[in-house]
Amino acid sequence: MKKINTKVIAILALCLALNVLGSKIALLLKLPIYLDTIGTLFASATTGPIGGLIVGGLTSILAGLAGDVFSYYFMPVQLIVALAAGIAYKKVAPDNFKNIWWLAFVISIFGTIVSTTITIILFHGITSSGSSIIVQLLYGAGLPKVWAVFIVQILTDYLDRLVGVYVVALAYHALKNRLNLNKVQY
Repeated sequence: MKKINTKVIAILALCLALNVLGSKIALLLKLPIYLDTIGTLFASATTGPIGGLIVGGLTSILAGLAGDVFSYYFMPVQLIVALAAGIAYKKVAPDNFKNIWWLAFVISIFGTIVSTTITIILFHGITSSGSSIIVQLLYGAGLPKVWAVFIVQILTDYLDRLVGVYVVALAYHALKNRLNLNKVQY
């Protein structure tokens, strides 16, 4: 992000609001996905990794202040997702629908490793998300807790990033000419 102007600030603010809203919706509905990285992904796609890092970090802080204290502990995941997305979107156009499947995987895998580690070490497999229910079912069925958490994390993280990358592709495609998004400098 070489140049900060009103458009970039507005995009980052909108992305932050989108993340906090998505986080609250997923938490209130106990969804097995998180919906808290769509804004981070869009910020990374439009302003580069630095914009994504800003949105991701602030999302964890604001979501924590709004009642989800677990979000503080998972801030590293937001930051890794922002960095991975920023790098990936430098190589692949954000509105390239052909690459959604593997792009979501590349963006999510590093965050999955970190989130699994945080969930096991700090929370013994139980967090505020709806995916904790699935972890407990797998653990109760005899799967070791580490594997139960990892399996659930990789599936839910991938699904969450797939939804996020798809929403970003739709939004970017719809807005790129209107907002000159292809002209935003990284």
